[in-house]
Amino acid sequence: MGTEGIQDKYVNPYTGFGFKLLFGTAMNKELLISFLNALLFGEETVKDVTYMNTEHLGTQEYDRRAIFVYCENEKGEKFLVEMQRGEQQFFKDRSLYYSTFPIREQGKRGPWDYELKAVYVIGILNFSFDDTDNEHFHHEVKLVDLHTHKVFYDKLAFIYLEMPKFSKREDELETMFDKWLFVLRNLSSLFERPRALQNRVFDRLFETAEIARFSRKELSEYWESLKNFRDWYSVMKTQLKKGREEGREEGREEGREEERMRNARNLKELGVSSEIIAQATGLSEEEIKAL
Repeated sequence: MGTEGIQDKYVNPYTGFGFKLLFGTAMNKELLISFLNALLFGEETVKDVTYMNTEHLGTQEYDRRAIFVYCENEKGEKFLVEMQRGEQQFFKDRSLYYSTFPIREQGKRGPWDYELKAVYVIGILNFSFDDTDNEHFHHEVKLVDLHTHKVFYDKLAFIYLEMPKFSKREDELETMFDKWLFVLRNLSSLFERPRALQNRVFDRLFETAEIARFSRKELSEYWESLKNFRDWYSVMKTQLKKGREEGREEGREEGREEERMRNARNLKELGVSSEIIAQATGLSEEEIKAL
């Protein structure tokens, strides 16, 4: 497999190869641990993780929109980290569906009191699902009592990051959370390591992500993964453009229909016969009578 076209210095984390290289391998698990701790703002301190088999999640082979990393920490708490590359109609339903697998697999045979370990579903989204707010990109969702507005159950959390909305520049990075999101958002477009990302964890990340360090096998796998991502992205852009064009056409047609109805009402108020109105507007006499 050739490597033509790869001119970036660092790996694209939105590719299957890139995401698993950074977050899904035991040799780089300190990167995942650092990311989880930064994301949870110190509420939970993850000291170690053990990778679980994603086949246990029942993921569909045809679903190429997402890449999963599944692990548990030293306390047995489950973390399902997902890179969601493309928008999906029932994205929230799908997210909830996958959360059931880390819950159900905790069931024990024989006497069991149903005590569960916490489950965190983390979605790194390469799209925005809330177009009403162009700035708020970090969502933490839990079961809440609508009357008291207090958390009803604190051992199930859905955390979503709308990456297109993250726009901080290097000189604006303050927390590890900021720095991690900056890396995920910009890694493949960087030509040198930013000053703000100078610590041991990011030493490891930039060393791992540098394409020039890849073996021939890794480079071939990355090229194939990058090609798949670009092909998929091109298809998604085409579908989005087509959807917008169809939406505009539907809007124009709705506008024409409203205009016909409005003209028909005006003619009817003037006492024009239904037959003539039908000829003038293209509406049926039944439609005109219903006005």
